[in-house]
Amino acid sequence: MRGRTLVLSVTFAALAWAAPAVARGASPAPPEAFPAAGTVRVPALVARAAPSPTAARIRVLPDFRHDFRVQIVLAVGRRIGTDGRRWLQIELPMRPNGRRGWVPAETVDVRPVVTRIVVRLAPRTLELYRGGRRIYQTRVAVGAPGMETPRGHFYVTTKFVPTDSFLGSFALETSAYSKLSEWPGGGVVGIHGTSKPWLLGQAVSHGCIRVSNSAALVLKRYAPLGTVIDIA
Repeated sequence: MRGRTLVLSVTFAALAWAAPAVARGASPAPPEAFPAAGTVRVPALVARAAPSPTAARIRVLPDFRHDFRVQIVLAVGRRIGTDGRRWLQIELPMRPNGRRGWVPAETVDVRPVVTRIVVRLAPRTLELYRGGRRIYQTRVAVGAPGMETPRGHFYVTTKFVPTDSFLGSFALETSAYSKLSEWPGGGVVGIHGTSKPWLLGQAVSHGCIRVSNSAALVLKRYAPLGTVIDIA
């Protein structure tokens, strides 16, 4: 389709997300580069306002989500805490958008993320990058007036095949929240296919980012869990 590019040398095996291999009971090495994504190693991950075991709790994330999928976290920095341990700053999937918290580095398994989705609201485009190189571009539909797609820095939290044909062939759930808290999932913003492709390029959604069904399948293959999302 016009306007799309895809570098065929990028293979699914090279892009598929998987948790780093860490021996049971061993502490994972902190990442050397950020952002870094992965899974939770403890039953309840306590995110605090500062890198300190006595700092205020912001949110507690279980190791598995309510739908029994693994909990994905995105780390964006690190620091030595007041207790002398390494702490990681993570992005928190919660309202308001943009919240961050600190967790001990040994409580998560993360590794550097090399994929990024960039959504540009004004021209209504989505671009997929790997290692700083654009490998795909497509047209999108975005939030309608009053239900605008939120701007900011987010990440892919899970991926699934929708049971509702309205969401098209495939869907990515993101850490972003829309203005509609009563929307399914508490207003979580998705990037998904559509049963109404003629609306692509318009501002018509409840905050989600709609793509063609063929584009949704490209993202299924080439945008692993933890992929960074920039919406501007």
